[in-house]
Amino acid sequence: MIMKNADNSAMALNKKSIKEHRAIMIKSFLKNKLAVAGLIIVVVMVLAAVLAPVITKYDPYEMDIQNRLAAPGNGHLFGTDTFGRDVFSRVIYGLRISLYVGFAIAIIAMVFGLIIGLLSAYFPKADVVLMRICEAMMSIPATLMAIAMMAALGAKTENVIISLSIIYMPTIAKIARASALSVKEMSYIEAIKAQGASWMRIIFRHIAPNVMSPVIVQTTFIFASAIIVESSLSFIGVGVPQPTPSLGNILSEARSVIYNSWWMTLYPGIVMILTVLGINILGDGIRDIIDPT
Repeated sequence: MIMKNADNSAMALNKKSIKEHRAIMIKSFLKNKLAVAGLIIVVVMVLAAVLAPVITKYDPYEMDIQNRLAAPGNGHLFGTDTFGRDVFSRVIYGLRISLYVGFAIAIIAMVFGLIIGLLSAYFPKADVVLMRICEAMMSIPATLMAIAMMAALGAKTENVIISLSIIYMPTIAKIARASALSVKEMSYIEAIKAQGASWMRIIFRHIAPNVMSPVIVQTTFIFASAIIVESSLSFIGVGVPQPTPSLGNILSEARSVIYNSWWMTLYPGIVMILTVLGINILGDGIRDIIDPT
């Protein structure tokens, strides 16, 4: 009975300390005006993407050849493109695709990269093989490798996600491994081993939660980087295929009319810059809270 009461008291104190720590982190974040600005930008962009069917007036695929390359105004907020399609609708739907692709890449890379990093840290023999593969992959520029993989797989949205997820996995794996190596040497991990806990329980129950902070921060930056690389691939025609709107292929379309129809380049460019900037600033803010040093 006494032991049970002691355990309950310990759990209550632990929950209280977690709540206090969370409150301190939120206050620290709110004091960082730049991070708050980044959060606002990201929230606005995500809401615009989610509410695309509500806030857009035209179908992004609907053509009106008689109204092609119309300047902003006259019912078209951002003007029309070379096929008479509403640029505002295509930019908002393109933002939706870019955010979806970037987020999917970041999450997949985080999950599999984390697993690879944890296994490498815990098993020395596996570490030799896995880290050499990661280092070999990281030695090749991301965009160059992505182009090669897309040339082999074909220009599809799903293939963009698969190829870029593979490319970004080693970055997460290296960070997770570095953190896991230090956690692995802590006395409480040795005590858990002595109790006969399985390696899976030790890795995923006790080590993984303690390496998540740097992994989450890096995942935020991968999210922003993935949007840029996806847009680059779409710009050169090996990413999201036409007629599906993506910020990259909208900019690609605008190349031939950049001097006469400035709106086709300006608006998608601004949206892309703000989105990536917002995510990076938010990532910096999260990093400052997690690691103030």
